[in-house]
Amino acid sequence: MMIENRFKRALAVGKTQIGLWAGLADPFAIEIVATAGYDWVLIDAEHGPNDLRSVLTQLQAVAAYSVEPVVRVPAGDPVLIKQYLDTGAHSLLVPMVESGQQAQQLVAATRYAPRGIRGVASARASRWGAIPDYFSRASNLVCLLLQVETAKGLENLDDILAVEGVDGVFIGPSDLSASLGHLGDLGHADVVSAIESAIARIIRSGKAAGILTSDHALARRYLELGVTFCAVGIDTILLAEATRALARMFKEDLPDPPGPKPGATY
Repeated sequence: MMIENRFKRALAVGKTQIGLWAGLADPFAIEIVATAGYDWVLIDAEHGPNDLRSVLTQLQAVAAYSVEPVVRVPAGDPVLIKQYLDTGAHSLLVPMVESGQQAQQLVAATRYAPRGIRGVASARASRWGAIPDYFSRASNLVCLLLQVETAKGLENLDDILAVEGVDGVFIGPSDLSASLGHLGDLGHADVVSAIESAIARIIRSGKAAGILTSDHALARRYLELGVTFCAVGIDTILLAEATRALARMFKEDLPDPPGPKPGATY
């Protein structure tokens, strides 16, 4: 009945973790991903069509594999955070974090009293009470990652990084590009400069830095800069690109499809 968070432990020692974004919201699909050899997989409940029950089935689907699941919650709501933690998600990514005060509130939402406000229940996280020391160990099991993706978030990044209990900060390139006035232009010099500067600040703080990009060259660049957890693709995009490419092989009159291009960053 022992539980450990290998993902959190790896980040703490600076061991690079390569992951994949999972947005198909299906346990069968994510189990296929789980066999691929990634260190972690992101179950997206912010932009993906997921709810608490669909996330639960995906956590169950990957439980038999070595890949570590990270759940992106829809919002930094303490009630939602409590529910996802009780469901057995030990690593959470919270979107749209913009201040140190918000970061403190999110840490509190993942901790039991007197250190926080997480409600106490005998749930799947503790194997329904079968892990006798779960409540005393829970704070060390939870990996809290905060997503900074606005100009305001960058402005307050140092305050966010100063909060104890934050394990890592993830830079969201797409929303950040929009916030900086370059919607959809993730390769704009201002956006790239802001991302690289943020990565450097995160690393200097001693926290883990994370990002998502399907541009392989850019992913390697970010890893060289010291990013510890990097998602290098998205299951929905991989499926779309592979199926369209196969169709075009046999139907040469098909036009190039609209939408994301290979090498894009999200």
